[in-house]
Amino acid sequence: MTDSLDTSHAGSTAASAAAKPQRGIQSLDSTGELLAALIAAARPLNLRDLAAAAGMPPAKAFPHLVSLLKIGLLNRDAAGCFEAGPLALELGLIGLQRLSPTREAEPEVVELAASTAMSVAMAVLGPLGPTVVRLEESARPLHVSLRVGTVMSLVNTAIGRVFAAYVADDVRQGLLAQDHLRLAGVDKEEYFAATANRSAKPALASGKDMASPQSAGQYAQRLAQIRAHGIDSALSRPVPGIDTLAAPVLDHTGSICLVLALMGPSGSFDSELTGGPAQTLRAATLRLSRRFGWMASQSED
Repeated sequence: MTDSLDTSHAGSTAASAAAKPQRGIQSLDSTGELLAALIAAARPLNLRDLAAAAGMPPAKAFPHLVSLLKIGLLNRDAAGCFEAGPLALELGLIGLQRLSPTREAEPEVVELAASTAMSVAMAVLGPLGPTVVRLEESARPLHVSLRVGTVMSLVNTAIGRVFAAYVADDVRQGLLAQDHLRLAGVDKEEYFAATANRSAKPALASGKDMASPQSAGQYAQRLAQIRAHGIDSALSRPVPGIDTLAAPVLDHTGSICLVLALMGPSGSFDSELTGGPAQTLRAATLRLSRRFGWMASQSED
């Protein structure tokens, strides 16, 4: 009986210890606030601005910054502003090397489906083009041909156009040559032969999908707008009655890792690029992009 009580008491003590906040070093907490402020700024900062961003007087911030310089977590540029140092870069690279984009995106896919009550697709750029590798069905599954392994058109699907907007020009041209083999794809020559079609509708201004092949100039404009907004939509295409919103996840170099897409019956949700579902999707892809080292300043030309 005594042993049983002792064991129970020991377990209770361990649980209490685990529940109590662990004591840290207060000065290191302040150092962390300075590092967090520098990360949030996404650019080098001088002493005054960095201290203000961290909510502390410059006199208090300076000793912390001196120590960070000594160990290599920070560096100073030619203007005397503080920026990431060699040790910070090495730690960041180690962290990035351990990340798997599809694995890290899995919780976001599940959460998006739960919070929006919509189906969510995750796609990566495979050897045949933009390929769906994960599909989380909503409580009301969509009756569409989309499934894991489906390869999407770079012209007529939101997922494909988002990839097209972020890949290098030579990669895009190579993929377009085989677009007729993909879901809702069109032949490249047929597509660009439509340059003379002056009656074609302008793209994306209203969030509408391209209803027919359009000129190379209009396609380029659409891709530029996708890069500017960080999102694209496809309304009732390639599947009639199904609307899609798609947004990119970028890495520390600004290259596209994957695309997440929300899908639902037309008219059942706000499919505008500024609507609630679009904002929820963009928030999820931005969280993932930041996790992979991307910073908002990288998108500023």
